[in-house]
Amino acid sequence: MSTVTFLGNPVAVAGTLPSVGQAAPALTLTDGELNEITLANYAGKALILNIFPSLDTPTCAQSVRTFNQEASARAGVTVLCISPDLPFAQGRFCGAEGLTNVVTLSSFRHPEFLDAYGVRIADSALRGLAARAVVVLDAAHRVTHVELVSEIADEPNYAAALAALA
Repeated sequence: MSTVTFLGNPVAVAGTLPSVGQAAPALTLTDGELNEITLANYAGKALILNIFPSLDTPTCAQSVRTFNQEASARAGVTVLCISPDLPFAQGRFCGAEGLTNVVTLSSFRHPEFLDAYGVRIADSALRGLAARAVVVLDAAHRVTHVELVSEIADEPNYAAALAALA
């Protein structure tokens, strides 16, 4: 179990983040068409997993916008924006914002993802949501970078995540 803060108050996060160098844990998530998506859907592609609590918060929305802009120019890289939000809400947000260079995926059917990636908020009013984290995978889906953002209201270190793609 890890501890982060939300607006300065401690929040417990269950599970253990994957370690740099290890194979990415298996995942199953739901896309906007309600299809089940796994890592096999992205075979041979480097991935940035932008994990966050909800698109209904300014920081989460900004992380999706920033990764849409920054990582989209990199060939062979796909950004997966993952939250417990319903796929319909994710689609509305990206449509309204004109964000076409990221893929939104929901953990609403597969909360086990939150534990497998060590991001399940275990207490507080946010219990059951995802903590803010970034996991970068190379084309073989080995972990090259991990960040559990220490303050949920803060943005991730975009530069470090993008540097891990090199």
